[in-house]
Amino acid sequence: MRAIQITEFGGPEVLNVTELPEPSAGPGHLLIDVSRAGINYADTHQAENSYLAASTLPMVPGGEVVGTTADGRRVVALVGTGGYAEKAVAPEALAWDVPDAIDDVTALGMIVQGASAWVLLRRSVHLEPGESVVVHAAAGGVGTLAVQLAKAWGAGRVIATASSAGKRALALELGADVAIDANEPDLTGALIEANGGKRVDVVLEMTGGTVTDQSLRALAPFGRLAFYGMASRKEPSPIRPATLMAHSTTIAGMWLAHVFQLPGDVMRTALDELFGLAADGRLRVVAGGEYGLTEVRRAHEDLRARRTAGKLVLDPSR
Repeated sequence: MRAIQITEFGGPEVLNVTELPEPSAGPGHLLIDVSRAGINYADTHQAENSYLAASTLPMVPGGEVVGTTADGRRVVALVGTGGYAEKAVAPEALAWDVPDAIDDVTALGMIVQGASAWVLLRRSVHLEPGESVVVHAAAGGVGTLAVQLAKAWGAGRVIATASSAGKRALALELGADVAIDANEPDLTGALIEANGGKRVDVVLEMTGGTVTDQSLRALAPFGRLAFYGMASRKEPSPIRPATLMAHSTTIAGMWLAHVFQLPGDVMRTALDELFGLAADGRLRVVAGGEYGLTEVRRAHEDLRARRTAGKLVLDPSR
């Protein structure tokens, strides 16, 4: 089968199209004919071995796929690695049936990015109706869905940040009340101004560096910041407990892998609600572009350069 294989860590240049033996599914696993694989920012960290979980070489990257099993089920699945290929193997416990009304891009958009937005708002920050919510990188995969979910769940004001006029326009189209330039020098002041002169209640943050620092300074008493990524690859300033106490601030970290350690099937609960909202037309995954296997380097280059918006997918048939 054709697949993308990494034999050394690095940037997009290490992603190579190759022929590999088809994987086999052991007990408790499913072999999936991949119709589309998701492309996530985390994949760029996986390729350079800077992700939360260490990578092992040689490796086929890609953590999510949608496709068909041998018995004809259409499923979306988390595979860890191996997704950038014509066939992939997933644990049965990490594969979920996809309703007929849900297309491939929507299914892939929900399994990591949609579920991340759901967990961030439901469990990390415990969003209450009427609260203000800042969504950084609001035109990204998680951001586009977080904007919509925050509005659907009663946020009082949704403030989006994005790096270009086009991305800010998209955030407004999706329901944000105001969109500001992510590169605003005084981001703290801009966030407070966007909230009518009041400090904000909730921030969803995945950039790192000064964006985190300035976002924390914009939080109201009992405000919460949920941190789920570091796209800038820059660490924010160290946080002192006294600083948290000064404004009764809460900082949360979220890695989706940990939901599987919780009691009950949190992912099934999240996907049921997300698929239901999508089927009703109340939530949409923004299609950010489709790439063939031979175009995967360009996909990673586009991601790293922040030229993309919405959900990116890989078509292994081309």
